[in-house]
Amino acid sequence: MNLRLYVSKKDYARDYSQRGYIRFAVIDLDKSKKYPANYVCMLPMQPSINGKVKNIFSELFGKDSLELAKTLLTKALKAESDVEIKTEIERRLELLKPKQPIQVKCRICGNSFEPRGWNIKQKICQECRQKTYNNQ
Repeated sequence: MNLRLYVSKKDYARDYSQRGYIRFAVIDLDKSKKYPANYVCMLPMQPSINGKVKNIFSELFGKDSLELAKTLLTKALKAESDVEIKTEIERRLELLKPKQPIQVKCRICGNSFEPRGWNIKQKICQECRQKTYNNQ
C-alpha cells in the first residue's frame, strides 16, 4: 500500500461551526491516481486512546495506526505549502505526542510526586502523609 494524505479545505461551509474546515483523507496511490477512487478512510484526530479502538483508521491499521498517522502527517507537512493546513498538521502532530504525567511539589519535603487519581489539588506526597498520620 502506498498511503498518502489528501487534504481538503472548505471555507465558509454553513454546516460547520468553524470558518475554515480542514479534512484529512487517507488514500492509497496503488488503487488509483485520482481522489475518489483511491479513498481508504478519514484520518482521526487521535487514532487510538489508551489502546482502545474508536475509529475505522485504527481498525484498519491496528497497532501501527499511531506510527502510520505520524508518518503520514510528517510527509504531508513537508509537501504542503498552505500556511493554514501546515498549522493544522502541526497541531495534529502535537496531539499524537504522549502526554507527560502531572508532577506536583510536596509542601513538606519539597520532592516532586505524581498525584493519585484525578486529584491534582493534592499537595502532600504519600510518604509525608503517612508520616503525619502515624505520628498522631
